[in-house]
Amino acid sequence: MAKSEMTPLLIKRYASRRLYNTETSDYVTLDDISGFIKDGRDVQIIDLKSGDDLTRQYLLQIIADNESKGENVLPINVLTDLVRSYTTNAQSMVPDFLAASFEMLREGQSKVVESISSPIAGVPGFEQIKAQQEAFMKTMMGGWSAPEAADSAASKPMPASKEDDSSELDAIKMQLAEMQAAVAKMGK
Repeated sequence: MAKSEMTPLLIKRYASRRLYNTETSDYVTLDDISGFIKDGRDVQIIDLKSGDDLTRQYLLQIIADNESKGENVLPINVLTDLVRSYTTNAQSMVPDFLAASFEMLREGQSKVVESISSPIAGVPGFEQIKAQQEAFMKTMMGGWSAPEAADSAASKPMPASKEDDSSELDAIKMQLAEMQAAVAKMGK
């Protein structure tokens, strides 16, 4: 179960306007509440004396504080449209629209996170990219074929004597020299 599906964290506001976290039995600030929400926790803020739910008021205060600090998430035109929605008939559909929009945003973010965390082989077109890369490498390495001696040496079982070891070593040295020469030609 996700944190936001759990019972909301109950915060009580005392007459002194201090906010009290009922789970940890200590006082909290708006920054603390913002942190709880950023961590995925829902909160409910209740006035201790009247029992009124003050959650909306405090969440709007957190948004206003963040916007005034330069953390502008809401463009001016969106804020203007929100103000207009309070004075028009659009007020009835704005909450549903905003809720649906944020749900789509959350789903989109989840899909991006899933695609990043999945193996690259799951990326659409990966097999085609891999085949193109292999074809490119074959083309680039086409002039670097191994000498016949090395092919036959590679297919032989492990040598039994020191003479066989030295002939195999000579073949490897010859391959290395050919590769170095090919690299030197490419550099010119």
